[in-house]
Amino acid sequence: MSGLTGILKRIFGMRQEMSFGFYMTDFLFRRVLRNNAKTPWAVHHTTTIHCPENITKGKNVFPGDSPGVYINAQNGINIGAYSNIGPNVGLMSVNHDVIDNGKHHSGPPIELGKFCWIGMGALILPGVQLGDFTTVGAGAVVTKSFPEGYCILVGNPARVLKYLNKEECDAFAKTKK
Repeated sequence: MSGLTGILKRIFGMRQEMSFGFYMTDFLFRRVLRNNAKTPWAVHHTTTIHCPENITKGKNVFPGDSPGVYINAQNGINIGAYSNIGPNVGLMSVNHDVIDNGKHHSGPPIELGKFCWIGMGALILPGVQLGDFTTVGAGAVVTKSFPEGYCILVGNPARVLKYLNKEECDAFAKTKK
């Protein structure tokens, strides 16, 4: 059966690492029940994506394929190639007005570089820019930008825990092109 499943996944452009059940559930929730109906890629049925048309994503990026992800892309979100978003992550590109919560503030988009990893339960707030190879630790709240990248962020508010070896990261990136 796995041979047939593999063939069907290739024919329909499905990712090999995702179960066929993931795609069947996605079809039920997005196409039949209309949950995340405007999202043009497969997402986990517990994910919520507002304004998917304002999301730009690079190669091998699947925002919302993990459970419990909440994405509000009203002001836009740009996600670089090979970046990954873990379970229960929040990407909030817009804030409510503090007096009239029916109003939203316009602002710059969230920018995630290439090869970023956003760990479980992390929150990225409006206008944040993260450079290439930025890892956001589980539960971190990123309130400001780290455009230089090549680092691991932790805490609330997020701070740099460690810098990564840029040469090693760039050598790895060359294997993915």
